[in-house]
Amino acid sequence: MSDTHAQSVAYVRDTAIPPSPAPSNAAGPVKWMRENLFATIPNAALTIASLYVIYLILSATLPWMLNGIWTTGSLAECREVLDGATGACFSVLTERWNQLLFGFKYPVDAYWRVLVAFVLMLVALAPVLFFDLPRKMLIITALFPFVAYWLIWGGTIWVPVFALLGVVVGYLVYARFVAQNFALGFFGGVAAAIVFWTLSGYIVPVLTPEQPWLKSVPSRDLGGYMLNMMLGLTCVSLSLPIGIALALGRQSSMPLIKWVCVIFIEFIRGVPLITLLFVANVMLAYFFPPGSGVDLFLRVVIMITMFSSAYIAEVIRGGLAALPKGQYEAADSLGLDYPQAMRLIILPQALKISIPGIVNIAVGLFKDTTLVSVISMFDIIGMIRGPILASTDWNGVYWELLLFACVVFFVVCYSISQYSQWLERRLATDHR
Repeated sequence: MSDTHAQSVAYVRDTAIPPSPAPSNAAGPVKWMRENLFATIPNAALTIASLYVIYLILSATLPWMLNGIWTTGSLAECREVLDGATGACFSVLTERWNQLLFGFKYPVDAYWRVLVAFVLMLVALAPVLFFDLPRKMLIITALFPFVAYWLIWGGTIWVPVFALLGVVVGYLVYARFVAQNFALGFFGGVAAAIVFWTLSGYIVPVLTPEQPWLKSVPSRDLGGYMLNMMLGLTCVSLSLPIGIALALGRQSSMPLIKWVCVIFIEFIRGVPLITLLFVANVMLAYFFPPGSGVDLFLRVVIMITMFSSAYIAEVIRGGLAALPKGQYEAADSLGLDYPQAMRLIILPQALKISIPGIVNIAVGLFKDTTLVSVISMFDIIGMIRGPILASTDWNGVYWELLLFACVVFFVVCYSISQYSQWLERRLATDHR
C-alpha cells in the first residue's frame, strides 16, 4: 500500500479477523424461535414476560368461557347450575339473540326481510370490492339501496321507485350540462333531483294502495346489530362521494364554492359527533317542511354522513396534494376538460394514496354508530344497556353481552382492515 493511499484511508486493519462460530444447524420451529423470540437476552426476557402475561389472561378467562352455560332461562338459573363454580352465563345470548340482532320492536314475522337485505348487501358489495367480477353486477349495486329500503321498512313500493327516478333525473341533468361547466352540471343535477323528489311527494300518496305488499315498519323500530350495520354501510357509502366533492370544492378556483366547502369542513370537524346526534334528535326536524315525515333514522344518517364526509374530504385533499404538479399538466396537455382530468387521471391516483386514511375513517365511523344509543336508538349497545340489562332475568350479566358486542364489531373491522391491505397490494400504492 502506498503512503499516499495510507494517508487517505482512516483505518486499515493489520490483524486477522477472529474466526466466527459455525452456522447453526437448527431448522424448523426451533430455528424460527431462536431467531425471532430468543435472538438476544433482552428479546428472550421480553418473550418470557409476554408468555407469562398471556398465561395469566388465559388461566383467568378460559375456565370462565369453557364452563359457560347456554341453555338456562335466567341469571338465577345459571347460578343454580354453576353451583358456585366459575362460569359464564351465555344463555343471555341464546335467549335474547333476536333482540341483539334486530331490536325489540321489529316484527318477528319480518325478520326474513332484514336477512334478505343483508344477503343482498353482500352481493351488491362484491363487484365494488373485487374488480375481477363482471361489471354488469354493478346494476345490483345501484339498485340495492332502494330494494333494501323497501325490504326493511316496507310500505308502498312507489317511494323507492320515485327515489330511484330522482337519481336518474339528476344524473341526466348532470350529463347534459357537465360538458359546459362542471359546477353547473353538478349543482344542476342535485337541484333537479331535489325538485323531482319534492314533486313526487304529492304523487306517491295518490298511488299508495291501502294494503301494500310489505307491511310498513317505522324506521326507528329497527335495532340491534342490524341497525349498526345499516347506519355504517349507508353513511360510509354516502360520505365517500360527498367527501370527494368537498375535497374538489375546497381546491376550486371559484371563491364562493371554495369557501362554502372550507366553512362546512372546518365547522363539522370542530364539533363532536355526539353533539351532531343530539342536533339530529332535537333540532334537525325543524329544518324540514311540516309533515314531511323525516324520522330519526334519516336524521341520524344525515348527521353521521356530514361528519364522516368532512373527514374523508380532508383525507382525499391530502391525496390530491401528494400528486406532482406534472399530473395536472399532463391532463391539460392531453386536452382533457376538468371532469375528464379528474375522472381519468387525478382522482384514481389520489384515491389510491388515500386508501389507508379512508379505511381508517370507515372503521372509526362503524364503531361510532354505537353512539346513537345516547339518543334512545336501540342499537346493539342500546339493547344491552336498556331492555336486556333492565330485565329482572338478566340484570347483572355484563361481561357476556359486552364480549359478544366486541366480537361482532371486531369481525367487521378486522375484515375491513384486511381488505384494505389486500387492495393496497393489488393497486401497488407503495411507489416502488
